[in-house]
Amino acid sequence: MNSHKTIPEVMKAIVAYAPHDYRLEEVPVPKPGPGEILVKVKSAGICASDIKCYTGAPLFWGDENRTAYCEAPVIPGHEFVGEVVELGEGAKELYHLEIGDHAVSEQIVPCGECRYCKNGHYWMCNVHDIYGFHQRTQGAWAEYMLFPKGAFNFKVPKSIPLHHAAFIEPLACSIHAVERGDIKYQDTVVIAGCGPLGLGMFAAAKMKSPARIIALDMQDERLELALRSGADIGINVTKENAVKKVLELTDGYGCDVYIEATGHPSAVEQGLNMIRKMGTFVEFSVMREKVTVDWTIIGDTKELNIHGSHLGPNCYPVAIRMLEQGLLPMEEIVTHKFPLTDYQKAIDLVADGLTSVKVTLEP
Repeated sequence: MNSHKTIPEVMKAIVAYAPHDYRLEEVPVPKPGPGEILVKVKSAGICASDIKCYTGAPLFWGDENRTAYCEAPVIPGHEFVGEVVELGEGAKELYHLEIGDHAVSEQIVPCGECRYCKNGHYWMCNVHDIYGFHQRTQGAWAEYMLFPKGAFNFKVPKSIPLHHAAFIEPLACSIHAVERGDIKYQDTVVIAGCGPLGLGMFAAAKMKSPARIIALDMQDERLELALRSGADIGINVTKENAVKKVLELTDGYGCDVYIEATGHPSAVEQGLNMIRKMGTFVEFSVMREKVTVDWTIIGDTKELNIHGSHLGPNCYPVAIRMLEQGLLPMEEIVTHKFPLTDYQKAIDLVADGLTSVKVTLEP
């Protein structure tokens, strides 16, 4: 086993016990076994799904209709980059990583045994161990974290600033959502939501070379950032009738591809109304509550292609390359950095959603 000499026995970590009950504690530093890697966390992002978990959304904590997704007590954090400080037996050869390398790990650690894993659809793994939500995959809101055996790990070039490298996970998710849209060269693509994930989608969609990319949001500042990330047109939905505007831009037909990345139910209905017949609707968001729509639009009226999008399978190398190439204005996207001790301020800032884009914790 290879390691740095100065790894402590205990570390500071944020531990989630229940909605609104997250605590800064001292916990043991994990020990890597065969095929496992210990990293010192350098930067960890706060995702919109982290906020939904913190505020008690049923998806994460369960209700009468569903089992809890969050296995508390657990250390949150699935957006991260770390420095390799200890390699379990065989991990160096398996992952081609050295002590001191910067590394990320794909957000899901698949079981390798279920039907989905065996069919190659590992991101839909039936066991579904995700960093920051499950006991086997403790997250990155801590000084150290473990990449378990079976994880998909990637070396990160040191030319990428660490607080930018924490954006690899959300960017990979954005890339996958764009791939699910099956964008063609003459398509009009609408992406609703100019948060961190939406911004990644604009850059990824630009690489597909559609005829035009339209950004929808409620804040002019975010729409301007979307234009710098790859969008061609920005529409503030509080100032214009977005459905009418998109229809005008497409000779009354509607957009070819609509990607929903707001997490708001109204954006789902909006998309169904502005997409053309036989268009492709990609639902990306983690919704806090259930959403009800007129399914007749989907079926009899428009015969739409409805695609979900989950995680960022096979997209991490692409995300790393996009950051290397500077395809996103990362200094404008990562707007705030906090020490681990100020986790509550960071959570509150993201929950407010008015003055930040991407917020990171720097253990």
